[in-house]
Amino acid sequence: MTGAPDTAAPLVLAHDISGSGPLLVLIHGITENRAAWDPVDLTADFEVLRVDVRGHGQSPVQAPFDPFTLAADVHATVEAVRPGVVPIVVGHSMGGIIATAYASRYPVKAVINIDQALALGDMQAQVKKMEPLLKSPLFPVLVGQVFRSMRGELPAAENKRLKKLRTPRREVVLGVWSPMLTQTPEELATTVDETVAVPEDVPYLVIAGLDPGPDYREWLRGRIPSLTYEVWAKTHYPHLVEPDRFVARVKEFAAAGE
Repeated sequence: MTGAPDTAAPLVLAHDISGSGPLLVLIHGITENRAAWDPVDLTADFEVLRVDVRGHGQSPVQAPFDPFTLAADVHATVEAVRPGVVPIVVGHSMGGIIATAYASRYPVKAVINIDQALALGDMQAQVKKMEPLLKSPLFPVLVGQVFRSMRGELPAAENKRLKKLRTPRREVVLGVWSPMLTQTPEELATTVDETVAVPEDVPYLVIAGLDPGPDYREWLRGRIPSLTYEVWAKTHYPHLVEPDRFVARVKEFAAAGE
């Protein structure tokens, strides 16, 4: 492919699965693991597969960490546990990029992206400014500052829980952000276009907290015509601020796409 790296051999990820109903895959954010989803119980209506992304939780720390490799891992895990089943894919933060890349390459019933902007060119300048600190002994401090800046309306108890389960690994963070650090703006634009190549008949829901604004929404709608875009609580974790609302919305969105 142009711009995006070739994928490595996929891994079957550490995971758990429970519940009954249509298969729904939950993909967590950067430095976190599948326990990040604990407050959200979707098992009454779905068979829920929660994964630890490569380099996170109990899955191997094994490069590369580009979105297409990470999506291939998720697909390999789906095929290992439920061969041939087409899932609904839900991703938060980094998981939103992985879920989108998954839909660009593998069959899905629907995608839900929680607070992950996909116009990575807008983020590239910010990440490049952080590069010296990312590669310095201040790396853990910087990661902590990034998450504090995104907390918003997240309750203190939930913020404390997430802080405890995060495991910042420099190799992984630099690997996930590698396209923004190593590609030219033109190459990154090509990578983004390939990532958001979601089939037009796939329902795609964004639940935003830290909303990039109407210009971004129109940019995304131009690439994903099936887009539904909603703005919830002002936090990077809207699904954890309103978990009951989130469960109801997932159920409603999945039913509408049947």
